[in-house]
Amino acid sequence: MTADKKTTIEELCAKSGMRMTEQRRIIARVLDSAIDHPDVEELYARSVKIDSNISISTVYRTVKLFEDSGIIERHDFRDGRSRYETITEEHHDHLIDLRTGKVIEFRDEEIERLQQEVARRLGFKLVDHRLELYGVPIEESDK
Repeated sequence: MTADKKTTIEELCAKSGMRMTEQRRIIARVLDSAIDHPDVEELYARSVKIDSNISISTVYRTVKLFEDSGIIERHDFRDGRSRYETITEEHHDHLIDLRTGKVIEFRDEEIERLQQEVARRLGFKLVDHRLELYGVPIEESDK
């Protein structure tokens, strides 16, 4: 994967040898074009606008297939919904606004360094991690 071209879900499915139906292609494209972290209901609503024959069960099965294949990642941001995003080579963390549910992606080198240091201090080599921060906007009176 180059910095200027993201590998699409369809390409990743092809690499893994997955059979791609037209409905799977549509769901893959909807996921690829998402700038948020949609849940299955949102994916279904977006997909059915493209092909009214797509059922919610097809979306559930396809999302599970993509997740089991390591192509997309499931997140549970404490709102009772599983949300999805494409797994990328570039690691990032999430800050979730508890008032609006908005998910902000970020990367902070100091946090990354500290996590490595904590693991090392405890006698481990860090191989993976997930950081989710939950907060509410700072009010003017809180500053």
